[in-house]
Amino acid sequence: MQRLSDEALLELLNDPESDRAERKESFKGDAPKKARQAVCAFTNDLSGHNCPGVLFIGVKDNGEPSGLEITDELLRSIADMKTDGNILPLPVLSVEKRVLKGVEMVVVTVMPSDMPPVKYDGRIWVRTGPRRSIANAQEERILNEKRRYKNLPFDIYPVPTSKIDDLSRVVFEAEYLPSAFAEDVLLENGRSYEEWLASCRMIVSPEDTTPTVLGLLSIGKSPQDHLPGFCIQFLRIDGSELADEIIDEENIGGNIAGMLRRMDEKFKAHNRTAVDIATQSKHQFAFSYPAVAVQQILYNAVLHRTYEGTNAPVRFYWFNDRIEINSPGGPYGNVTTENFGQPGITDYRNPNVADVLKTFGFVQAFGRGIAVAKREMEKNGNPPLLFQTSQTAVVCILKARI
Repeated sequence: MQRLSDEALLELLNDPESDRAERKESFKGDAPKKARQAVCAFTNDLSGHNCPGVLFIGVKDNGEPSGLEITDELLRSIADMKTDGNILPLPVLSVEKRVLKGVEMVVVTVMPSDMPPVKYDGRIWVRTGPRRSIANAQEERILNEKRRYKNLPFDIYPVPTSKIDDLSRVVFEAEYLPSAFAEDVLLENGRSYEEWLASCRMIVSPEDTTPTVLGLLSIGKSPQDHLPGFCIQFLRIDGSELADEIIDEENIGGNIAGMLRRMDEKFKAHNRTAVDIATQSKHQFAFSYPAVAVQQILYNAVLHRTYEGTNAPVRFYWFNDRIEINSPGGPYGNVTTENFGQPGITDYRNPNVADVLKTFGFVQAFGRGIAVAKREMEKNGNPPLLFQTSQTAVVCILKARI
């Protein structure tokens, strides 16, 4: 992450015509919304600067300080722009308290995205000079073209063995698009089916309609034909050892939404309920496992697994005393075996899969799944989560309620 010098920041701060800077006097009212629009526009980098954009908070339009008090709470609130799931794919940004012109202010440095177009609240924002606006169809095409020449993550690599007919147009138009884009953007009707797919990174481009890994995972009719490891192997074992009797098993495939919905059905069918009628005035119901905790760990396993160089599935093994969820691929990027599960430590092997999970409604915000799972396990009376990490896998063990 590039950290700009005071001199570089002052140059941007004092240039009212720059398309790399925006100023906000405070972070109240509609400022948080406009700040997110600005971050989205900087990540799209329509002008092709390949340099960071900067959002100054605590600064008037003329570049002079507004006298805003910079508190830790304010900094945390601003930093939430990175992970609250409203800007997708997730932006790369830093939030700092800096002293410029002798006064404290907040400096949000935003890196251009390798995966444009980036959306905020279902709209693609761009900058032309000091003006911020929603991208038109031609500007979207420019952003799509820029993406083709970047060093891309594996989840938007093309899959040469697949064709556009391997994607479900019904799922894309009826389910994905209405969730991914705002209604007014969809009503413009200025884009072809291929242009919409390219904008969502489901195909390489409108001219090269080869589906990407993301396209097959998200809306593929039968993604396992091309990505055989993309499935969940479910086993319900009557015992505590893998060699014990299997009472239910299924290899669950299909697209990512269908696969996770089927797993929710499996979980509900096997999750036992205990009823306390002795110690409480009203019947108290308790499950062997809290649904939210299991969902968070499973969604993380599907999101963070490696899809490259392996045909291994996500494994969901349910024993009488525990559930083991095995995700192929070890910790990634900033996440290591040593810091795994610590608050605030997160990275994304598949940032575009994260976008899809948010769009389909499986994820509300990012970087909080393990913390939520830990809290829900404790509330339900289960022992703490256990994690086993290696270079090739992350295994989470959820023990049954005592």
